[in-house]
Amino acid sequence: MTDAHRLPRTPAPPRRARRRLIGGTSVAAALAVSALAGLPQSAQAATARQVERLDRGLTSVHTSSGNLVSWRWLATDPDNVAFHVYRGSTKLTSTPVTASTTYFDSGAPDSADYTVRAVVNGAEQAASEHALQFRAGYLDVPLSPPAGGTTPDGVAYTYEANDASVGDLDGDGRLEFVLKWQPTNAKDNSQSGYTGNTIVDGIELDGTRLWRVDLGRNIRSGAHYTQFQVYDYDGDGRAEVAMKTADGTRDGTGAVIGNSSADYRNSSGYVLSGPEYLTMFDGRTGKAMQSVDYVPARGTVSSWGDSYGNRVDRFLAGTAYLDGSRPSLIMARGYYTRTVIAAWDWRGGQFTRRWTFDTNSSTNSGKGYDSQGNHQLSVADVDGDGRDEIVYGSMAVDDNGAGLWTTRNGHGDAMHVGDLDPSRPGLEEFKVDEDSSKPSSWMADARTGQILWSTPANGDNGRGVSGDIWSGSAGAESWSSAESGVRDPKGTVVSGRKPSSTNFLSWWDGDTVRELLDGTHIDKYGTSADTRLLTGSGVHSNNSTKATPSLSGDILGDWREEVVWPTTDNRALRIYATPYQTGTRITTLLHDTQYRTALAWQNTAYNQPPHPSFFIGSGMATAPRPTVYTP
Repeated sequence: MTDAHRLPRTPAPPRRARRRLIGGTSVAAALAVSALAGLPQSAQAATARQVERLDRGLTSVHTSSGNLVSWRWLATDPDNVAFHVYRGSTKLTSTPVTASTTYFDSGAPDSADYTVRAVVNGAEQAASEHALQFRAGYLDVPLSPPAGGTTPDGVAYTYEANDASVGDLDGDGRLEFVLKWQPTNAKDNSQSGYTGNTIVDGIELDGTRLWRVDLGRNIRSGAHYTQFQVYDYDGDGRAEVAMKTADGTRDGTGAVIGNSSADYRNSSGYVLSGPEYLTMFDGRTGKAMQSVDYVPARGTVSSWGDSYGNRVDRFLAGTAYLDGSRPSLIMARGYYTRTVIAAWDWRGGQFTRRWTFDTNSSTNSGKGYDSQGNHQLSVADVDGDGRDEIVYGSMAVDDNGAGLWTTRNGHGDAMHVGDLDPSRPGLEEFKVDEDSSKPSSWMADARTGQILWSTPANGDNGRGVSGDIWSGSAGAESWSSAESGVRDPKGTVVSGRKPSSTNFLSWWDGDTVRELLDGTHIDKYGTSADTRLLTGSGVHSNNSTKATPSLSGDILGDWREEVVWPTTDNRALRIYATPYQTGTRITTLLHDTQYRTALAWQNTAYNQPPHPSFFIGSGMATAPRPTVYTP
């Protein structure tokens, strides 16, 4: 395997033009679109991306006034598709729904049973699956917590439901959950002490557990050790699950990887020796299909920034369309000093390493790429060539594994990459910094890394958010914990009052302005005060002061976002869906691959909200239709 090689490029049209092409159901459809648009067929074929074949994701959310019925507009649907809504065998819509993918059934009971039928060229299609019923405004997915245990130093622990991801594990068009269970004695890398094992479950929406993987004693438990990716990497219509493993990891069939009796924990609870693996698990069974050596190897512990085991075990993970068509797995190590990012393809039941980016290599050493990573990464086509790049904090790596740019602004805790300023071409990055000698916060052109605006150095700026939360200012608003006021995309303070939250975001109500998600509630920003829209009942947030949900994103219904919290007893994942009607119709965000890959990396270290490849907000243009194909 070569560490870095560049695949031949096919020219692609400019980013803004390309992403507004008519949606297609296949590569063949993309070719037909290219002929209509007068663009080279090879260019358009290169932009068609593999996505999940999804069902309608139909939901019925009960309120005191009736039920909000909501469903997906798929990228594989025609642009002019319309929908009829049925309660039982009764058609509720005299004319098909075209302006949105919601319908409010006034006065209906919580038990009402719904289906929808697409209308294509005037002809009704087959009925959808029956709606999932959110009878109390939420849907519970039952869980079975693992049994607790006791560490070698006599500390007892139990388990809490932590971060989750989604993927179609069995190929039925409906997403399943992959859930990480974290012991109550999980540790940050900077903290010594033993931890319990990390457990990962595959779970159907009805609570059926498909499998359970026990990562074993040689994988320490905490936010920075296990970044799991759930995606259909080989295009067989079923998602795989990728994780870092070690001797003693037990897969979903009970088989053990490596030496089952090995114990590499030192007296401080750290694991600083022994083999490290990258394993791909079958999404249906949890079976370990292949394990390879993790890249990079830990090598000398002190070479990563300290000698006791903190910075050597800082891992990040993601999924990226590096060839413009099919997804690749991204696994990384380090961001305080040395950074290594490895890109892997999973084809035919085998790993192949596509490239490796190493800040210590002769190609990259001394160019300012070291020490630039965050506690998360982002994936986006920042240069508009149809292929994804890895935005790694204050630097970016091109789709071929070559360094693309670095701001040299260093490490930070939060960043956002998206179309934050719709008045200018391309994507932007907003980021906050820890280094007291560097800008406290800044926005950059995601294509070049050019700083568009920044705020002066101001110590450790630990939190920052960017999104269109206020219709009173065009584009995304940006704010952070160490800076006063709310800034517009040009860096101008447009409101003196910061939101109550500097955490997550959610499209929750009926308009296109995004809401604030923090802890176990959702609020709408106002210049005088925030308005509470939702308080989760009987649930908890995760990851201590980060106060994040297990998952938040467009996983069911229309384009608005669901939020998933564990119940306080950790015996269910409680999914909340919006009860608000909308007059806006947007293709399911699961078929926008920047957004979809963001859901995949959301569980990575310090969780951050997803952003699509286009602007959603006040005054937005008509949302583009993705050019995709399904397996």
